[in-house]
Amino acid sequence: MSPDHETAVVCRGVTKVYGEGTSAVQALRGVDLEVPSGELVMLVGPSGCGKTTLISVIAGILDPSSGQCLVFGQDLAAMPQRHRTAYRGRSIGFVFQAYNLLPSLTAAENVAVPLLILGHRRAEALRRAHAALERVGMPERSHALPAQLSGGQQQRVAIARALVHDPKLVVCDEPTSALDADTGQRVMTLLREVAVAPDRALVIVTHDSRTFHFADRIARMDDGRIVSVAENAAESSASSAEPSASSAEPSASSTRSSP
Repeated sequence: MSPDHETAVVCRGVTKVYGEGTSAVQALRGVDLEVPSGELVMLVGPSGCGKTTLISVIAGILDPSSGQCLVFGQDLAAMPQRHRTAYRGRSIGFVFQAYNLLPSLTAAENVAVPLLILGHRRAEALRRAHAALERVGMPERSHALPAQLSGGQQQRVAIARALVHDPKLVVCDEPTSALDADTGQRVMTLLREVAVAPDRALVIVTHDSRTFHFADRIARMDDGRIVSVAENAAESSASSAEPSASSAEPSASSTRSSP
C-alpha cells in the first residue's frame, strides 16, 4: 500500500489477538478504517467491542496481530522501537481513559512531560504547559498534585498533556467521561479547534452522545469490526442514549458498511 498523506489513518484488515490456543481472545477481527486529514472521527459501540484496542493500535501502543495501520503514511508497527517512540512523541497525542498522570508531579509538570522528552528546556516546557492548562480551564490548579484534583480536573490535565506538543494525530479514550455537560462541551470545542486542521486528525472513543455533533464521521464497532461509517448528518440528531442498532444505526444513504 502506498502512503496517502491526505489520509491521516488507514487501517486494512487489522486483527488483534490476546493470548494463545484455547484461551486466545480476538479483540479485532479484520478492521478496515480510514480517517481523512482534517476530520474528527468518533468510534462508538458496546463495551468490549474493541474500540480501545483499535485506538491503541492506531497510536502505536499495540502491534496488530495481522493487517496494517498507517498513520500519515507511516507504519508504526514496522518501525524499530526507538524510532516508533520518537515518532509518537512528535506526532501523536493520546488521552487515556485512566488519565495516567504521574502522582509525584504537579499538573504543570505532568503536562510538560512530552516536551521534556522531546528535548525542550524545562522553563520553556513549563511555560507551554501552563498555557495548555489555561486552554482547558485549569490555570489555578497548575501546581496541584494529581491526588489533589478531582477526576474531571485530572481528565483536563490529561487532555492538556496530549495537546501540548501540537501533535498531528490526537487519539482520545472517553475524554469527556468524567466531565459535566458544560465542561465537556468546552473541552470538545477545544479538541476540535486544535486537532482538526488540514494536516491533522482526531479519533475519539466515546459513549457520550452529547458530543456526537462535533464529529465529521461516526464509525460504529461491534464484535471487533467496523460495521458502519456515517457522515455526521446521519448521527447529529441521535438521542441522548448510547447508539443501538434500532435507534442510531446510520441511514443507508449516508453509511459505508465495511466489507
